[in-house]
Amino acid sequence: MAGNVERRVTELGLEIPAPGEPAGNYVGHVTSGNLVFLSGQVPTDKGVRKFIGKLGRDLSIEEGQQAAQLALLNLLARLKQACGGDLDRVVRCVKVVGFVNATPEFGDHPKVVNGASDLLVKIFGDAGRHARSAIGVGSLPFGVAVEVEAVFEVRAP
Repeated sequence: MAGNVERRVTELGLEIPAPGEPAGNYVGHVTSGNLVFLSGQVPTDKGVRKFIGKLGRDLSIEEGQQAAQLALLNLLARLKQACGGDLDRVVRCVKVVGFVNATPEFGDHPKVVNGASDLLVKIFGDAGRHARSAIGVGSLPFGVAVEVEAVFEVRAP
């Protein structure tokens, strides 16, 4: 049975996917106390990488925001796994770090990462407001436009 958080996701016309496998020698999440540290996620849909290219050359800010939203949904899949399937255990989002694959002259990294931040607030309300960094990089794995990682505070089961 879906909880309140998953109902909000559905009401937004979105879906939390099944978590994929890590692309290297790491785990998708680590829980320490009441904090869940989520490994960076890229914009994939059913295992297919989306939004390939650089902001400022290949993709618009709006496409970058969509990439950040898709990466966030993949983060929520990991978070759901870390919470034993119950996203209603989330107390708050503590921190988000967004990496934007961009040309050297591109300067709107915060606008791109707003795609993830805005979606967190739509889903979790005030508990979705978080500290954040938006960082421009010269490349990302598989040539994707965005990678997003996060830290969440959760309640014990």
